[in-house]
Order: sequence, then structure tokens, then C-alpha cells
Amino acid sequence: MMRLASGIIITHQPDSVMIELEQLRTTELFTLIKSQDDKGTPKEFLVEHAQEAIAKAYIASESLNYIILIAPRFSAVAQNRLLKILEEPPKNKAFILITESKSALLDTIQSRLPVTVLSDAAEAKPFSLDMTNLNLAKVYEFVQEHQRISAVECKDLVEKISLNAMKSQKYNLDESTLKVFSDSIKALEVGSPTTFILNTLLLKLLAKKR
Repeated sequence: MMRLASGIIITHQPDSVMIELEQLRTTELFTLIKSQDDKGTPKEFLVEHAQEAIAKAYIASESLNYIILIAPRFSAVAQNRLLKILEEPPKNKAFILITESKSALLDTIQSRLPVTVLSDAAEAKPFSLDMTNLNLAKVYEFVQEHQRISAVECKDLVEKISLNAMKSQKYNLDESTLKVFSDSIKALEVGSPTTFILNTLLLKLLAKKR
């Protein structure tokens, strides 16, 4: 059940969430910052959006004002910029972040706000890679299809690959193989190319296929 409170909401249906939040509002104010391009297409939340959020948070208000940040992804730089204000928001201010992927959020962000994962997030985008029948051709096609994704999107894919590999029960997932998943996330956080990470991960998995 949705409630009006500070937190992070993981969903692929931000507009539906906003309708629900509006219905819960009484005397509270809403300040909405939505990351989108000139055509209204959602895009990554960048440091300039974080600066706007911080500036608006310091505008005095008599009533509790929820600063609501909506984007499919939040860049690591933007997240780091928001850390202090999320931890110590100005008087009568609270923050709600609405985004698509929990794995794309820094641990430090997740530790500052409670996270609610809505069921639509798992259903909205089915995983396209057939882990049961993985082969070299499918690895190549998948990597080519995702060669322009960001590091945060790639972290989400690594998580999905690991979950689907486990579910398929077609791989010998020993300790060294499982370590590859955590190493992939760490490598992405220090700037390794996404195509290199996906290639390395999937080829190592393929070598462990039963």
C-alpha cells in the first residue's frame, strides 16, 4: 500500500505512482523535478538536476514540501551530489525518488531512504537473453544490442543475468563464477567499458554451461 513519506520508489510506471501520491496529499506541497529531453522523453538524472533539487529544497515553506525526483536512472555524480541533503534536508522538506532500478542506486543513497519496490518493476521489462540456450551467437547479438548503455544500466543487466543464470540451473555456478558477478559490478563503478564487462561475464558463464 502506497503512503506519503520520504523514500525511494522503484517502478516503471512513475505517472501512476504520482496519481496515487496526489490522492494521499492533504496540506503537503509537491515540488516535481522530472528528468526529460525536449520531446518529453525520460532521461538520466544528471548533476544539473541535482543542483536544481538542492536549490528548490532551500526555498522556505510553511507546510511540508516533498521534493519529488523522477528519472529512469540517476547518474552516480548526481547521486553523490544529493547525499548530504538527503541525510539532512532543510526544515519542512522531504525527498521522494522515483526510478526504475534499485541496483542502479548507490548503497549510500539506499542507506539514507527506505526503498519500496513495486511489483510492476519486475514485470515491465522481461529479460531478453535466453540463458537456458545461451551460445556464442546470442552473446554477440546481446552485447551489440546493449553497446551504448550506461554503467548504471549495465549494473542492472549484470544483476538480471545472474538471477536468470541461477533460475535456469544450466550453469556450474561455483564460488569463482559467482565472484565474477560482484567483480563486474565493481569494475563498472570504476569506469570499465560496458561492452567489455558484458562480453567477459557472458563468455565466462558460457564456459560453465552444463
